[in-house]
Formats: sequence, structure tokens, C-alpha cells
Amino acid sequence: MTTTTIFPGGRQQDSTLRSVSAGGRVFGLPLEHGPLAPAAARHAARPVLEAWGLDGDRVYDVLLVVSELVTNAVTHAMPPVALHLYSATDDSGRVQVHVTDGGPRAEAGPPPGSWAASRSGAEHGRGDVIVTALAGVTGAGPESGPGGLIDHWADLGAA
Repeated sequence: MTTTTIFPGGRQQDSTLRSVSAGGRVFGLPLEHGPLAPAAARHAARPVLEAWGLDGDRVYDVLLVVSELVTNAVTHAMPPVALHLYSATDDSGRVQVHVTDGGPRAEAGPPPGSWAASRSGAEHGRGDVIVTALAGVTGAGPESGPGGLIDHWADLGAA
């Protein structure tokens, strides 16, 4: 199964569904590359996850992973940023979260003036640990197709 997201300016990104059979559920959302992106992603994803029949605890876990992956993309990567959610139709509660970004920023660390840059290391930097704790499998790699996009994903196995 493939879904296509159209970014502003007409640039397309194809995202191939990993390990979810045909007939699965798909949600895609291009996001602004900025500080409001994590909240926008959570706000848009919650009703989708609830419509897919996930219980409250499962929705919370998926939204936490969404928030962490989107935050990492905005803090450490170049635009564009897009969220894709995939779920099997078997009511198992399995959800895959994919956040695609434009690849690493040239300069190290969070951008000057960002929330992360204004905080001590003790106040941020645990996103990968949170995602790994909630997801059975995580990974990152180049997105299929041109453009140099990077796909960061987490597979939250059956509940």
C-alpha cells in the first residue's frame, strides 16, 4: 500500500507501508516545520486513532510517539515534515507511526532561539528513549524516491 503526500510547492513524497497488509488504514498529514507542528500532529491524529477503534491508553501511547518523532524532526532536521499513520484492519491495536523530514540540518544542535536551545540538557533529550520504550521496533532510513527525505518510524505492536 502506498500513500502520497503533496507538500506546498507541489513536491511529492511517496511513503510505502511497511508490514501492514493491503486494506490497512492510512492517514497522512504534511506539517509546518515549526514549534506548533507536534501539537498540530497530535490534534489531527487523535480523532483518526479513535475512529480506528484504539482505546484511550493506546491512543495516548501513539500520540506520545507522534509528538516525540515530530519534535525531533522540527528540532534536528530540515523541512519538509510529514506524519503518516498506518494500522491493520484486524483490531489488534497495531499502529505504525512514520515521520518524514528533509534530513539533518547542517549545524549541530537545536536551532538558535528554539525551545530546545533555551533549555538545559536535563529538560530535553529523552525522546528516543520514550519512543523505544513504547514501540516494539523503531528505525530510520532514506525514503524511497528522490528528494533526500528521511523516514523515522516506530511500530507499536498489537496492544
